[in-house]
Amino acid sequence: MRRKLPLIVAAVIVLAAAVGWIVWHKPADTSALVMNGSVDIRQVDLAFRVEGRLEKLLVEEGDRVAPGQVVAVMDKSYLEDAVRITEARLAGAQANLDKLEAGNRPQEIAQARAEVARAEAAFVNAKATYGRRAGTTVDSVVSRQALDNARADMRQAEAQLNRAREALALQEKGFRSEDIAVAKAQVAAEQATMDLMRRRLADAELTAPAAGQVMTRVREPGSMVLPGATVLTLALTEPMQVRTWVAEPALDRVVPGTKAEVVTDGGRTYHGQVGFVSPVAEFTPKTVETPELRTSLVYRVRVVVSDPDDGLRQGMPVTVKLLP
Repeated sequence: MRRKLPLIVAAVIVLAAAVGWIVWHKPADTSALVMNGSVDIRQVDLAFRVEGRLEKLLVEEGDRVAPGQVVAVMDKSYLEDAVRITEARLAGAQANLDKLEAGNRPQEIAQARAEVARAEAAFVNAKATYGRRAGTTVDSVVSRQALDNARADMRQAEAQLNRAREALALQEKGFRSEDIAVAKAQVAAEQATMDLMRRRLADAELTAPAAGQVMTRVREPGSMVLPGATVLTLALTEPMQVRTWVAEPALDRVVPGTKAEVVTDGGRTYHGQVGFVSPVAEFTPKTVETPELRTSLVYRVRVVVSDPDDGLRQGMPVTVKLLP
């Protein structure tokens, strides 16, 4: 028995080495990875952002539309009136601001200076009259009354002169900065209102957000439409995407950029590549048939098709083959 022990140990070592060599040199799996999935259903409900009467529907069900294409038009008459009203209000506010910033006209300042000159002349005359009255002998009630009247006239003329000088200073200085600030705020408010009205007018035209195909005309011309009410349903056609799932053991074979073939049940083949692999595991969806058990963990995969045509429809079940 002791003589056979070294032979047994040697045999075990040789066997372990052979198994390690086989595992180490096992050829990589070069077969295509086959998964099942379906073409993504990507739809958008188109609606106006303003209320009004639907005037035109420019597309029919089944029509293909390009990004930015006008597909429906609202009655614009009320919105156009609102724009004209706000434009007039803005023009008035701007004119008032221009007047305040420009200050008083030269003619108004000249008029104020002339009033100062007139008041100065009146004051000089009243002062001279008072001086003459004060230099005479006051020997009667009449003479004292005349002196008092001359003094009052002089003081009144002096007050009028001061008033004219202050008015001239105001004319030369212009309007208060607070009044100009209020006028600027009024212009900004009217500008914002006009921009809002113009946006509402632009929103009276409904445009396609992306390339697609009209599925449903929910409303017809003449209908009264509220903001957010669906008018058309559009199926987005670009990009065409396939949703599938990969089992956890094969996850290392699926990376973004991997070339893929998408095969329909009718046998048509399309080409694309993996665009997204979910970082979160989930249970196999009940609507997807896979060889693995339904309780096994899978990861969602999105394949972007590069050569779609009318033969590839949204919601269609397909088979995805990831090429090695």
